[in-house]
Amino acid sequence: MKIYRDIESASSDASFRRYFRINTDKNSFIVMDAPPNKENCDIFLHAAKIFHEIGVNVPKIIDKNMSNGFILMDDFGSKHYLDVLKENPSKKKSLYFDAIEALLHLQTKGENYHNHFPFYTRDLIRKEILLFVDWFLIKKLGYELTESEKEQFEICISFLVDNAREQPQVLVHRDYHSRNLMHLSSRNPGVLDFQDAVIGPITYDLVSLLRDCYITLSSDLVELLFDKFYENLNEKIRNRYSKNRFKRFFDLMGIQRHLKAIGIFSRLNYRDGKQNYLKDIPRTLNYIYRVSENYKELNFLRELIANIK
Repeated sequence: MKIYRDIESASSDASFRRYFRINTDKNSFIVMDAPPNKENCDIFLHAAKIFHEIGVNVPKIIDKNMSNGFILMDDFGSKHYLDVLKENPSKKKSLYFDAIEALLHLQTKGENYHNHFPFYTRDLIRKEILLFVDWFLIKKLGYELTESEKEQFEICISFLVDNAREQPQVLVHRDYHSRNLMHLSSRNPGVLDFQDAVIGPITYDLVSLLRDCYITLSSDLVELLFDKFYENLNEKIRNRYSKNRFKRFFDLMGIQRHLKAIGIFSRLNYRDGKQNYLKDIPRTLNYIYRVSENYKELNFLRELIANIK
């Protein structure tokens, strides 16, 4: 039996889960506390098993107590990508090269596991976009769309959903960004928060990483990393989709994700009392505003953002 020296809070996230670090004389572990009435630990364990089989560096599950919602796992430390990027910007390129490599690995090796995860359906994509309306426009801003505006917004939704469904469908982490990637000395990065994985659009995780809601990368670095990802795709995909077509997928996928994120950030504030996510809304709105300028189908959305910024 291990003797625990102390227990400390490790982190919390945008859910009902909490994480604690248990220190022993020789090493440390993480305990996830996920209330069974709020979180589904089976889904987490299922995703952890498959990601581990694929070779993605996720925490090893050591023990579990399902009735109480506790899972004991490896400790990846406390250095998130976001921390390192802020403390040592010179490491940006090497960190992101590692993250791109890990993402390509996930998508390639994940081809054999498509029947193990739910699909990112049209209905789910649409439901996520509407979080922006319900929680940001209405709840936060008190802005009610007119009937005409609702019709125009629905046209934008259909355009974004079609873009998502037209892409090659791969295994998607679904929250692949600087706060869920841990900086490790070997097998970098360590990957966290993978329990919502789906089979979905190939650019979803890429745009989550490069147009991160928590940090802004230079346009030159985004272009470099986008090119690196595209050039290392399966040749069949590159032959079928030009770089320009793939960039369109990427841009529009980002707008869908950012609309969803803004809605979630607002919901976290009003429903869950987590105010710290509100500070990331301006950055995320700016992504939508800048990218939508290049797509006439989203003129209404851009004008809407301009009016509320």
